[in-house]
Amino acid sequence: MTIRHATETDLPAIVAIYNAAIPSCMATADLEPVSVESRLPWFRARSPSQRPLWVIEVEGAIAGWLSFQSFYGRPAYNTTAEISIYIAPQFHRCGLGRQLLAQAISESRSLGLNTLLGFIFAHNQPSLKLFETFGFQHWGYLPKVAVIDSVERDLAIVGLRIIDIPTD
Repeated sequence: MTIRHATETDLPAIVAIYNAAIPSCMATADLEPVSVESRLPWFRARSPSQRPLWVIEVEGAIAGWLSFQSFYGRPAYNTTAEISIYIAPQFHRCGLGRQLLAQAISESRSLGLNTLLGFIFAHNQPSLKLFETFGFQHWGYLPKVAVIDSVERDLAIVGLRIIDIPTD
């Protein structure tokens, strides 16, 4: 298993994993598949030294990814990032999300981050439990802000202060 910075040639696999999450209505508010072309600007906005995009490989196959996204787009929030994790369905419950999240927390200081956020549908209990395992706390709750398959969905906001985590 290897975690590495994504390259543009990884984008089709990244998009395929993302699109595979749409039918489950658990992890994304997109309702239709996205294209590789539509995700190019998002990909090119990633920076290995500030807002990386990592892939996790299992036996040479991209099994999942994690991205850091700037929060709210204003300079005062530069030390805060939203993280997103997507794992290919055949690799769910194999511990890959745990490995990605552990590395994200571990490397946050070197990325200039003091705070990590997760925006997770409240019905996505596996993701909420994963983040809670790493000490993320519930910082916000937005009831019925999304409609997916005619069902109103709540959004939980979880956060972790990296600066408060002791270093070795």
